Amino acid sequence: FEWNAVEVNDRMVASPTVMVAMTAAVIFEPGTAILGVLLISALGPLRKKDFTDRRWFEPSVNFGQFVITSAASVTVLQLIRPDEVTLGNMWIIALGAAIAAMVHGVVNFQLVSYIVQSAYGRKGVRPWSRLGLILIPMLGMGLLGGLLGATYHLVGQVTLPLIFVVFFVGHMTFASYAQMREAQESTLRGFIKALEAKDLYTRGHTERVAYFSELIGEAMGFNGTQLERLRWAALIHDVGKLAVPRDLIRKKARLTEEEYAQMQAHVHHVEDLLAEVDFLQPMVDIATNHHAHYDGSGYHGPSHNDGDEPPLEASILAVADSFDAMTSTRSYRVALSQEYAFAELRRHAGTQFHPDVVETLVSTLTRRGERYGSLDLTDEQEARRRAEAHMFDHGDFGEHDHHDDDVSSVRTSTEPDDG
Repeated sequence: FEWNAVEVNDRMVASPTVMVAMTAAVIFEPGTAILGVLLISALGPLRKKDFTDRRWFEPSVNFGQFVITSAASVTVLQLIRPDEVTLGNMWIIALGAAIAAMVHGVVNFQLVSYIVQSAYGRKGVRPWSRLGLILIPMLGMGLLGGLLGATYHLVGQVTLPLIFVVFFVGHMTFASYAQMREAQESTLRGFIKALEAKDLYTRGHTERVAYFSELIGEAMGFNGTQLERLRWAALIHDVGKLAVPRDLIRKKARLTEEEYAQMQAHVHHVEDLLAEVDFLQPMVDIATNHHAHYDGSGYHGPSHNDGDEPPLEASILAVADSFDAMTSTRSYRVALSQEYAFAELRRHAGTQFHPDVVETLVSTLTRRGERYGSLDLTDEQEARRRAEAHMFDHGDFGEHDHHDDDVSSVRTSTEPDDG
């Protein structure tokens, strides 16, 4: 069953294993049921890409957490289910299976969160925000598994073909969904790689903007689906630069008014480039409005008019985008300090930026103890001078990544900028 597990967030996966576990918990005695589930767990962590990529650590760790998770859920159902199964108490089995499925999900997510953060140092992995993405399917599969086991007790072995058919359908459903997710993510990765090849700065910037956006969204109460949509919008927010000339993207000097207008058009190019990618359309609307200001000024995507307040998701993306731009080293200046970035965001809150979003980012990063940018550089002109001195000293006049587009209109000069 795990061969078609679905990746939900980072290294976490969901699979139909819980359905098998619930069926076994109802049909067999406690010890036999747990043993059977443990045998399934031994094969569960094996996925095709583990063989192709020669990865053995993850299957080994997954086996351990599947053993604990499955044993916990089976034990819960064994404690709840009645000794004798009848039509009158099937509702108890159904309720027990639903509770056990929730235990399966909670224990699994907690273990995976601990493993990923410990083994990979991924502080950004927040499984609880993603639990909603698979909780309903997990409950459904657990409930179905419990009812299948109860049906076996009531009708007998003639139900075995039905049980296997249901297991197979569940397996194929996950397989289809897994393939669809892989195709979607491959499409998205293709666009990102193309942009990275054109603008080297985008490689780190895109991921950081996605991370900051998710931090803000989670703190503001977004659910799993909303957070996923926000992350994908962040990953595609600069895809429109694929339609912008490379020499303009990599220009080190400030842009002219005409060049500035060309750079502004990249938000419209996002919609043009992704118009045929149906699953990305909700994210496209967010991405195309990440340069729209809270007060209605700025420049909007094709789906919104000047003067309109941008969607909240676009406001989140705008703050994350500008914060990373100010705290990242560019070809024309070194990174500014986090305190400077916070001050600039607050200075423009209520006009360029959504005030609540700004304060959410500031409070979240402060609470988490995360720091970005220079430790003490708070003057943008000094940052530019240091960058110019660095390029002169090292003869670094070759191709560079790009600059102010992500700062939006947070700048220290009224000269044309790239937006």
